[in-house]
Amino acid sequence: MNVRLHNIVDIPLAVDLDGTLISTDLLWESVFQLLRANPLYLFLLPVWLFSGKARLKTEIARRVTLDASHLPYREDFVSYLRAERVRGRELILVTAAAEPFAKAVAAHLGLFSAVYHTDETTNLAAHNKAALLAKIYGPQGFDYAGNDRADIAVFQTARCAIVVAPDAAADRYQKVHSSMRFDAKRASIKTYIKMLRVHQWLKNFLVFASPVLAHTVFQLETFIATTLALVAFSFSASAIYIINDILDLPLDRQHPTKRNRPFASGAISIPYGLLVSALLLVATAAICSLLPLQFAAVIVLYLVVTTAYSLAIKRMLLIDVLCLAGLYALRILGGKAATDLPLSFWLIAFGLFFFLSLALVKRYVELRYTTVDVGDRIAGRGYRPEDIHIVAQSGVSSAFAAAMVLALYIQSEDIRALYPEPWVIWPLVPMVLYINVRIWILAHRKELDDDPVVFIATDWRSQLVIAIGVMLFIAASVL
Repeated sequence: MNVRLHNIVDIPLAVDLDGTLISTDLLWESVFQLLRANPLYLFLLPVWLFSGKARLKTEIARRVTLDASHLPYREDFVSYLRAERVRGRELILVTAAAEPFAKAVAAHLGLFSAVYHTDETTNLAAHNKAALLAKIYGPQGFDYAGNDRADIAVFQTARCAIVVAPDAAADRYQKVHSSMRFDAKRASIKTYIKMLRVHQWLKNFLVFASPVLAHTVFQLETFIATTLALVAFSFSASAIYIINDILDLPLDRQHPTKRNRPFASGAISIPYGLLVSALLLVATAAICSLLPLQFAAVIVLYLVVTTAYSLAIKRMLLIDVLCLAGLYALRILGGKAATDLPLSFWLIAFGLFFFLSLALVKRYVELRYTTVDVGDRIAGRGYRPEDIHIVAQSGVSSAFAAAMVLALYIQSEDIRALYPEPWVIWPLVPMVLYINVRIWILAHRKELDDDPVVFIATDWRSQLVIAIGVMLFIAASVL
């Protein structure tokens, strides 16, 4: 914070909400909460907007409930406001947000003696806000704290400006007028990586499963096609993760670790995230144009299913984990589609059971750490604490089913066309069980709090087992 001016206690301080008091925009958030409740509202939004922003905000606020206690407040600025309040200064919240949202924030903070907000006819922003404050307090009769281009009209009417986490226009204004300034922490490269969830791209290496098992992965054309498939799945996954995180903002902010995600914490704005998501989807479409049409069909199906998962399926008992297992199978299918290889029943069956077990362990971990009472559902899921035992039983059973499918494959006629000595691969069966059951034991001990696929990719014991498995496949091929 760089303080250049000292305010007079007798001068009221008007405070903006979106981007100033909080590091997010309630209009964007409420739009997505509305769509999360019912995607069909997408067709009403343009109708409301056609009547003006004031009508749009009012209609959304009638249908969306705001939990002001979990919003990402700018704590250094809030601390400043508390100190001003202790000094006896009058604080006013003046915002373009709708009435229910403005009053919810004011009630939570307990700092403001008056609240002015958008109503059904007037969007209280820019010149409308400046005119209202000048009418009530007189020109130069108040100080104003804001953050962006729309606030410049109010800065010019106020006695003094306080610029908080400014955009480019507000930054230029502050530098010219030497106003009081509160800077926000800049998003780091790590923050953008977290937004894309790059660590989740590890799952997309499943596209290599079909060409590896068909012994065609080192053919240049196959390798290039599979690599393009990997990139396409990674880009489309990140695009959906961004949308999913925006839809899940209220739930993430109540979670002990998810509240630190880029959108939940306000480190990255929703419009920026939407732009990145759109660009990733455009890049995915460009890659699909280079691959067989059937791969594009798989990607479209993947996007539809992941979107449905984000909107509704994730809250459905058991359907959610079956959907996750199916998405893993789609990655395997995508590798096959990109390279025109025949579909392997054994690989799909193994993948479904193996990844169903991992999906169930994710729910098990959530149940192990939940603090909700018996009989209540955990936030955003279809599970209750008393479901934990059947979830564990189902997950461990799926792990053994995957091992059984692998054992039957090793004994099948299909494998003999690829491996002269398939018996060499037999140790894979207990190795698969080791990886999967060990994860369940760690989850039971509360020693697993990460995505199990990411855990496998980063755990040295799992990596060693996988390396031994690769050597077994090589040995079976050359003996």
